[in-house]
Amino acid sequence: MEPIYYIDLLGTMVFAISGAMAAMRHNIDIFGAAFTGFVTAIGGGSLRDIFLNLRPVWVDDGNYLLAILAGVLASVLLKRQLDKLARTLTLFDALGIGFFTIVGVQKSLAFDSSSAAAVVLGLFSAVMGGVTRDTLLNETPLIFRKEIYATACLSGAILFVVLNRFGVDYNLNAFLSASVVVIIRIIAVKYRLALPIVGG
Repeated sequence: MEPIYYIDLLGTMVFAISGAMAAMRHNIDIFGAAFTGFVTAIGGGSLRDIFLNLRPVWVDDGNYLLAILAGVLASVLLKRQLDKLARTLTLFDALGIGFFTIVGVQKSLAFDSSSAAAVVLGLFSAVMGGVTRDTLLNETPLIFRKEIYATACLSGAILFVVLNRFGVDYNLNAFLSASVVVIIRIIAVKYRLALPIVGG
């Protein structure tokens, strides 16, 4: 199987952890945490596949559901240890958007999307799971806050498309582009960097 498949599975598990942890911080029961982890993990990828006129991959491949289950179980069983790490949720979310951005761009290009459309679909893959999670938890989605979030995804997506045009090895390209997303996001959180507010 191609490396992109395993990256997608890993991103799915990471987003499931992110969603379940966010739910547990709101004192939601285990079923609610599992449901939140599930929709966080499949939200962005499902929307991407629908735009590509494909059936969402988790419907046909049970490994994605197993990855989500593993993520939710890790969140529940290791809750105490994970809670001790103040920025754990941010780290998992950053990893998730990094993985999903690259998977979204690569899959879109594989189905003959234009470079611009692939960048947008990479963004959708990365952020829509988090948007669904935050909406369920009655929070303002990160993409609508001042934080540098979608910008990090766009940067990684554009880099992937550019390096792909220059024929850079796929594995190296995926690593570099995903790393850019993760690093930008973590630095933005650490130093509280934000885009300027329009209006007001």
